[in-house]
Parts: sequence; C-alpha cells; structure tokens
Amino acid sequence: MYYKKNNNTRNTPQRRRPPAGNRKTSSLSTTALLQHTKKTPEHSSATFVAQQTYGEMNLHPLLQKNLHKKGYTHPTEIQEKTISPLVNGENLVGIASTGTGKTGAFLIPIIQQLLVTPRTRYLVVVPTRELALQVREEFEALAGGLKFFSACFIGGTSVGRDIARAKRKNHLVIGTPGRLLDLAEQGALPLQGINGLVLDEFDRMLDMGFIKSVKTLISLMSSRKQTMLFSATINPGQEPLIKDIVASSVRVKASSGTESSSNVKQHIIKLSEGENKFEVLHNLLKEKSCKKVILFAETKRAVDKINKQLTRTGIHSDVIHGNKSQNYRTRTIQHFKSGKIRVLVATDVAARGIDVDNVTHVINYQMPQSLDSYIHRIGRTGRAGKQGRAYTFIN
Repeated sequence: MYYKKNNNTRNTPQRRRPPAGNRKTSSLSTTALLQHTKKTPEHSSATFVAQQTYGEMNLHPLLQKNLHKKGYTHPTEIQEKTISPLVNGENLVGIASTGTGKTGAFLIPIIQQLLVTPRTRYLVVVPTRELALQVREEFEALAGGLKFFSACFIGGTSVGRDIARAKRKNHLVIGTPGRLLDLAEQGALPLQGINGLVLDEFDRMLDMGFIKSVKTLISLMSSRKQTMLFSATINPGQEPLIKDIVASSVRVKASSGTESSSNVKQHIIKLSEGENKFEVLHNLLKEKSCKKVILFAETKRAVDKINKQLTRTGIHSDVIHGNKSQNYRTRTIQHFKSGKIRVLVATDVAARGIDVDNVTHVINYQMPQSLDSYIHRIGRTGRAGKQGRAYTFIN
C-alpha cells in the first residue's frame, strides 16, 4: 500500500536529506519488499487459540501463582509447543516471530525445573544489552519470591562489579557473548557447572558476528545437558551450524518466521524526485494515531540527525544506538514506555530486544539491510493481538 503525503503542507527550509553515514547497500530490493507487503495478509495464519490454560499444564503451584500475578492465563503458541518438551529436559529449536512470547517459552520451563531441582544452573545468551535486561526483568517477575538468583552481564557496565556478581550463586546467568566470554576467560565466570543453555535471537547473533564467541562459550560448558535455541528466522544455510550446536532436538514452529504478523498493516511511502523526505515524515508523525513510534535508521549518524530535526519541530523524541551509555539507553527506553517521549529513533542493533507494549507505528526511514531485518523491525508493533502499522520509505 502506498502512503501519499498531504500536498497542502508547506516546504521546510531544510531541503537536504539526512546523511546516511557509512551505510551499507541494502540487499533488500524494492521489488522484494513490495511483494512481501502484498502477500503477508493473504498468507498469514489464523489467530492462535490455546488448547489449555497454564493451570492445566502441570506447572508448580508457585509458578502458576506468579503467572497469575502477571495476568497470564493462557500460553502463547510457542509456549504451548515448547513447555512440555523443555520441562522433560529435551533439546529444542524454536522458530517464532517477534512478540510471540519466546522469552516465556524458555523461562517458564527453566523456573519449573529449578523448583524441582534447585541446584540446576542455566545460561541465557542473547545478542544485545536491551534483550538481556528484558530477560532478567521477566525472570525476576516470574520467579518472584522463589529465592532464585540471577545475574546479567552486558557491555557498558563495570567489569569489576560484574566479577563480584559472577562469584555469587546464580541459578540463571544472562548476558551478551562478548562480556560473558571476557568473564569466563578471566576465571570469574565458571561455565563448567552450567547444565542448561539458551541461545535466544540466534539469527541476529549470526548477523552480528558472535558465532565464534558462542562456540567458545559452549566449549567451556562441560556439564551442559540441555540446549534451547530460539530464532525468529532460520535459513537453510544455518542448518549445519544449528545441528552442530544442538545435535538432536525437538523442532517447533509457531510461525513461518518469514512472514510478518497479520496484525501489522504495511505501507510503502514512495518519494518523488525532489520531495522533502523529512517533511513527509513530519506530516506522518502529526497524525493523532502516531502515539508510540519506533523509527529506524541505518546508522548512528542518521539517527542523531533525525532526532535533532524532530526535536526542533516540537516532537518529543530520543535515540538509542551503540554510542550511548547503557544508563542512557535504559533511561530512554523507560521514558518511551512511560510516554515521556513519543518517538524512539534507533538503529537495528540497539533496538533488538526492546519489549514495549502498545507501539502503534514502526517507521523505516531507510530501507533495512534484509527481509529478515524488516520482519524483526515491524515486529515491534502489532503485538499481543493488537493492531499496528509499519511505514517504509523508498526512493
């Protein structure tokens, strides 16, 4: 679908488009993007209806109590398909699109097993800081009052403090590959006692070049008995690597991983030659329906430029990207969640793992690098059965 700008608006004085910095050429063609946006509603699966409640899944009463406190009554599709085999100790590869409850799909079985065997220890490896913090937050909620301890190790925080935390008895260790490997190589984080491994957002770890670090971490886990690998997408070229990591496993699929949610209405904004790109964006953001927006750009430089332009026009916005400190990024996300800012301008990597309710719009100000990246981006909206919109600018 094409979005047409309002021709009654005046031109802004700034005629140049924000610079793209050292942006790589996108491998996603305009034709492929158009084909994807057209086929998604037609091929999307029907709404999932859980066949049982959490109370009917033989989960520990204390875990059920915490699920009830969170307002969770029924499992999502990926959870219904994974909880039983994971509780039984099986290896698993789970494929599901973003916003489908993947975090709960591995945390619920982990907590269930900890309640039965408290000495068990787990490691969760994720590609980004934000996703690591989200996993820890969800674990603390689901394990509230159960006296299970967790630690989160990510870049941008004090190494000395992390070393002290690593020496404590932690039932669940969460972190990004680089920081986990640093601690392990210093002898601060012994991995030989880890029984279960979770690799979340595995496709993005591959994209970000973390696979060597992940393999090294795995080689240090001499007591590993269970591996859970979750990914939004898996392509045939990744299969040999996955089989090497998870030799024998149950495979479940809650969605194809190659289609966008039917809850997201996708639009293409096609710019004419000489048309002011920022003016079109500004007109779009003035619409009342744009209440909570994530806007993606390809480089840190472009993100900063767009944010400054938005601020000058009176739109409450802020940025997250790799040059911002962890405290800044965490505070910005909290402001976005609370509504202090309406537009969050981000790079792909920084936005990975952001879990914010009620995002109304995702805007791709620049074409994403791949179809997988596009699917991940627009998966920030249209969650939990709610409707969302995604707009992508093309020249």
